[in-house]
Amino acid sequence: MSAPINKYHAKSATDRAQSEPALVRWLLIVIALVFLALFLVLPLAAVFSQAFEKGLSVYLVALREPDTLSSIKLTLLTAAVTVPLNLFFGVTAAWAIAKFSFPGKNLLITLIDLPFSVSPVISGLIYVLIFGLQGWIGPWLQDHDIKIVFAVPGIILATIFVTFPFVARELIPLMEAQGKEEEEAALVLGATGLQTFFRVTLPNIKWGIIYGVILCNARAMGEFGAVSVVSGHIRGMTNTVPLHVEILYNEYNYTAAFAVASLLAFLALITLVIKSVAEWKVRQQFEND
Repeated sequence: MSAPINKYHAKSATDRAQSEPALVRWLLIVIALVFLALFLVLPLAAVFSQAFEKGLSVYLVALREPDTLSSIKLTLLTAAVTVPLNLFFGVTAAWAIAKFSFPGKNLLITLIDLPFSVSPVISGLIYVLIFGLQGWIGPWLQDHDIKIVFAVPGIILATIFVTFPFVARELIPLMEAQGKEEEEAALVLGATGLQTFFRVTLPNIKWGIIYGVILCNARAMGEFGAVSVVSGHIRGMTNTVPLHVEILYNEYNYTAAFAVASLLAFLALITLVIKSVAEWKVRQQFEND
């Protein structure tokens, strides 16, 4: 029932939009383009223009600087750990919520949404209160020479916290809309649970997974607030790319700051393109169901 209703609402919304006077439609288009120019195109243009202001050679030197390379490696490491863990959690949580009924289901959904309502800075402070030297288990960690806060593990933990809703939140509505009929048919025909998942469920949600992973990866690489609290700002050791950009800017090294920032801007553009393709594929899948 859900697919015909979705098609009807989409068609009626399109019909209403086309029935508006031409002046209203063009006015809305102009307003949207102005907002895009002010809040997307101009900032991106400013970043790249400042990055290449002194030429390509200066730009490349800024990117080859040891502290910059260290921040890039740490950012890639954080994303490489965070994204697979969030992918595993997101798929399993979405599968459980969309395909099964169990006590505490609403509580699980609320907990998944929790990072959206908590400030990243507060989430970073929570980790400091737990794992810091004066925290709940800080003295025990110090006695066993285990470093979490102001070290790489703390950065990864904070990043996982702020990013783990992305995959699950993209998959839950998609899997709920698809229903359970195909999985039930596969089980009736003798497929095991794993066979049903890999041959029926996973192919149906692949574009939703890609969409969620892209958003999760972009947030993991660009996270500032939570990472800033737990990193300790140790140059060349615990600074990710966003933190390194802040340090360079505060030191009035604007060319290097914008050069490093251009990496994040380039990531944002790639994310935008892949996100648009994934959205289009998911929309097509809804229309074909």
